[in-house]
Amino acid sequence: MAKAFKIGVLKETKTPPDKRVAIPPIQAAELMKRFPNVTVVVQPSDMRCFKDSEFVEAGVKLQDDVSDCDLLVGVKEVKINALIPNKTYLFFAHVAKKQPHNRELLQAVTQKGITLLDHEYITDPMGIRLVAFGHWAGVMGAYNALRAYGRRTNRYFLTPAHDCHDYAEMIAGLKSVTLNPKKILVTGGGRVAHGAMSVFQAVGIREVSPDDFLSLHFNEPVVCRIDPWHYAKRKDGKPFDWDHWANSPMEYESAFLPYTKVTDILVTGHFWDFRSPSFFSKADMHSPNFKISVIADVSCDIPGPIPSTHRATTIAEPYYDYNPKTEAEEPAFSSCSNITMMTVDNLPGELPRDASTDFGKTLVEKVIPHFLGNDEEGVVMRATIVKSGKLTPRYDYLADYLAGKE
Repeated sequence: MAKAFKIGVLKETKTPPDKRVAIPPIQAAELMKRFPNVTVVVQPSDMRCFKDSEFVEAGVKLQDDVSDCDLLVGVKEVKINALIPNKTYLFFAHVAKKQPHNRELLQAVTQKGITLLDHEYITDPMGIRLVAFGHWAGVMGAYNALRAYGRRTNRYFLTPAHDCHDYAEMIAGLKSVTLNPKKILVTGGGRVAHGAMSVFQAVGIREVSPDDFLSLHFNEPVVCRIDPWHYAKRKDGKPFDWDHWANSPMEYESAFLPYTKVTDILVTGHFWDFRSPSFFSKADMHSPNFKISVIADVSCDIPGPIPSTHRATTIAEPYYDYNPKTEAEEPAFSSCSNITMMTVDNLPGELPRDASTDFGKTLVEKVIPHFLGNDEEGVVMRATIVKSGKLTPRYDYLADYLAGKE
């Protein structure tokens, strides 16, 4: 008989609160049905997009104290004072890129003897991510970029997505969008970028090639999606090589500058390695040829490749202006000469039910089974940043960051 395994679904403790949940009611019920040795309990929450009663109706027990669980699963970072010593956690930790704002979280994890896994690093043997909210982040990045453009120009008004019942209602509202000839650029080739592209397709914006985007003028709005070989080049002059880029991004320099001269709206959907070059500099943004007026930085790496991304914004207040002359932040939409920034770091939280359902389905089907077996494919191993309070060999590059030395 298989060993009993108990999973605790955490209430989100980060401020501002996130309404998403890693395992929604229907997936929790499905998980227990597929694996009779598994019990799922959920911490009560009055902020979650799924009501406590929906879990109870699905046969999932509410349990505030989850210290008896074998695995604790959440979405965003857990507050330090809520961490339970010596437990195993799975959430988006945002520490593996040496994010300064989460150093204390990683320090607390090690001090409390915790085993920490990060959703972002749950991959198959080929390195392909198994679970992500990326599609919905891209959807919301594109939608909020269009919202910002409408407000800057007073051409149209879009209802905030979190005030819509769901994705269908949000998309219906896009019918009011009318863009004069503008060029929209999307970076990346994964879930985020394709989620963004799906929104622009819903508006009927035509996609064009990178060469045409850079060289041609259009009498209609167009969108272009670019991959790393379009925006980065090897310092040694050799042809772009994907494996080389993935392993040695510090040996590349930006080739993005030509896009800044023709792009009106930028939506970032790329994966960024902290060793990679920035897309452009603050000095580049001083140039009168820098044309971008709206940046929806979905990736929101701080510090990262977009130098005007000073901080993460919130779903309630998603925008701020960046003054390229003073290099300072100003109130959103305060000047037409400013660049409007959208840097929400939990974008899928604007459509929490849709995003949570997709995420939970994949988690149950492709990830949880590896916790219940021998992890023969290394799925659990690759995502484990800290094991019983110690950095694992895969993440030992974080040692100086953990110690506060960088």
